[in-house]
Amino acid sequence: MLQVSFQPFPTLQTKQCLLRQITPEDAAAILFLRSDKSIMRYLDQHPMNSLEEARIFIAGIEENLRNNRGITWGISFHDNPRLIGKVGFWRLIKEHYRAEIGYTLHPGLWNKGIMSEVLSEVIRYGFEKLGLHSIEANVNPNNAGSIRLLRKQGFVREAYFKENYYFNGAFLDSEIYSLLAPK
Repeated sequence: MLQVSFQPFPTLQTKQCLLRQITPEDAAAILFLRSDKSIMRYLDQHPMNSLEEARIFIAGIEENLRNNRGITWGISFHDNPRLIGKVGFWRLIKEHYRAEIGYTLHPGLWNKGIMSEVLSEVIRYGFEKLGLHSIEANVNPNNAGSIRLLRKQGFVREAYFKENYYFNGAFLDSEIYSLLAPK
């Protein structure tokens, strides 16, 4: 079984970004990322409505980290600590050496190559440092931008589930993309 420890927190860097631990001071940025209509359009979850909800969300990230069940990095630029997004292996499936990746970026920064750069580093970390065998992403089939991003990283569609997710009074489809560790 996969053995992981996120203590001390593994800060990562890319050419443009610092991937750092999310703190309670990031609550306002998390609230924005989890309430903006353009971001939430394909997350199929209810948007946050308060800083208290954002603080609870951050506490969940911290608990996942403490218990080595997952890791989420806050994304900021090297020259500005303001949180612009988040990325992480929010769910580790240790017995199968697999993790589910999730990511969000401020919409004003979409299509600039930032998330592609960040994902490359997080994927590298997952395979080289954590020892993952595979990484999966669960995507709303209408989220063409996210699917393009995953394919650019080498992910392939592994499954298409019809009406497997119930949200807001409707059954929705989902796609699973995966990437195997390089051999």
